Amino acid sequence: MNNSCRGCGAKFQTFDPNSEGYIKVENREKSTLCERCFKIRNYGEYQKITKKNEDFFNILKKINETKDLVLLVVDVFNINKNLKDICSYLKNNDIIVILNKRDVLPLSVKNTNLLAYVDSMGINYVDKIVISTNKNFNFDSLMHMIDSHQKTKNVYVVGYTNVGKSSMINKIIYNYSDSNLDVTTSILPSTTLSNVNVEVNDGLTLIDTPGILDDGNIMNYLEPNDLKKVLPRDEIRTIVYQIRTKQSIFVEDLLRVDAEMYNNLTFYFSNRLNIERTFNKTDKLSKLKKYDLIVFENQDIVINGLGFINVTHSGKITIYTLPDVEVFTRKALI
Repeated sequence: MNNSCRGCGAKFQTFDPNSEGYIKVENREKSTLCERCFKIRNYGEYQKITKKNEDFFNILKKINETKDLVLLVVDVFNINKNLKDICSYLKNNDIIVILNKRDVLPLSVKNTNLLAYVDSMGINYVDKIVISTNKNFNFDSLMHMIDSHQKTKNVYVVGYTNVGKSSMINKIIYNYSDSNLDVTTSILPSTTLSNVNVEVNDGLTLIDTPGILDDGNIMNYLEPNDLKKVLPRDEIRTIVYQIRTKQSIFVEDLLRVDAEMYNNLTFYFSNRLNIERTFNKTDKLSKLKKYDLIVFENQDIVINGLGFINVTHSGKITIYTLPDVEVFTRKALI
């Protein structure tokens, strides 16, 4: 009998269908996937498992003891502002920062600008790279980096939920390994539940770790059908609004943006989301959580997990969005 699920890493158990690693008693001698992973892969059904970030930070502490190379995977569309906190647990490890999902940003955006943004975050790293798992972009260069910096055959893969860690590992397996193992992937948070060891070749084993939960991310509060619309799957078509009079802009029923001063707002959101504006006074979405922001020239307003808005001029912008979703400003990414 296998001891753990090859898809999510959870240890097998036969007593609680609502907990991680559950398999039916009659399948315990032959199962390679837990019931949850089997349903995700074959039926698109997702069973939510609640874990605490304390569990994930304990994993980071154990990685720090190994001194092995770490791949810090970042969703370039949704760069978490607290990446430095992850690195604070990994002081003994060399880190390669991997900006994933390059394909969702406009082709006009320069990779050098994206990499320069990493420098502004104060992360200690030995190398950095931009990739796209969907487009199979820059994987040869990534593998060369790993080979140049790894200390042992073990290389850990870390990051927040939904940054594409498992999908990246599966692409490496497909490109560079004869293994038929693949890691379970899903658009929903917390798909990987425990460490999953993937032997790529005799000299490289990638260790996929559970995604760190981001409590302020809107994806935590959406149903699967809404998630499919929010997560961009192809190159974003930006929408620019020239603000000359007071107006409100709506992104589905998830976001309201009020602006009344001279400005240009560029929206970077999934193409599947409906964005519209009105010049009329309205109460629509006014009961959502409200943020009154003073935004400075060439900053972004980030709605965590949903997208971001580039602002060209200083001014006041009011944001309404779902409760518990984090909204913040940053130096313009693009």
